[in-house]
Amino acid sequence: MDQKKTGALIRMLRQEKGLTQRQVAQALAVDHRAVSKWERGLGCPDVSLLGALAGLLGVSVDQLLQGELTANDKDGGNMKRVKLYVCPVCGNLLTATSPAELSCCGRRLEPLVPQKADADHACTVEEIEDDWYVTFSHPMEKDHYIRFAAYVSYDRILLIKLYPEQGGEVRFPRMHGGTLYLCCSQHGLFAAGR
Repeated sequence: MDQKKTGALIRMLRQEKGLTQRQVAQALAVDHRAVSKWERGLGCPDVSLLGALAGLLGVSVDQLLQGELTANDKDGGNMKRVKLYVCPVCGNLLTATSPAELSCCGRRLEPLVPQKADADHACTVEEIEDDWYVTFSHPMEKDHYIRFAAYVSYDRILLIKLYPEQGGEVRFPRMHGGTLYLCCSQHGLFAAGR
């Protein structure tokens, strides 16, 4: 850890949040002179304070210790690069169009890696009115079910959350040039085509 870089980052983030050194010190229950020392690179926060300081400043502890924030490359908003994340504890579903460090329930999440659909995770797509009618024969039981179906095109993602005991069907507005995904609670993400 480079104390000068970390101190400069603490100062920058504190100012971005509109906080004074005294306010940061009060939030962490330390003397305001300690915050001043950190910002000048003359010391560093105690390990026991890093989590609270990172949370207060809106960054991860890793970024705080590295003393720098790395910006993502601009991707022009192309939704086809979307990454899908599912929390293994609560089932929260998160998305990001660029690489991101996401966490939920205290765990760092890794993006789901799409696999080619096998026979157990295949679906049938029919055109009905102005929709795609998607059906699948996958079990929809409490411990093994399709969590969600998503249709991803260059400018949008349409996502339908599914639940155990629900029927194996969804409808999406008909669009072209996208990919259909199904996410199994036990086996992960499958690209079902379209």
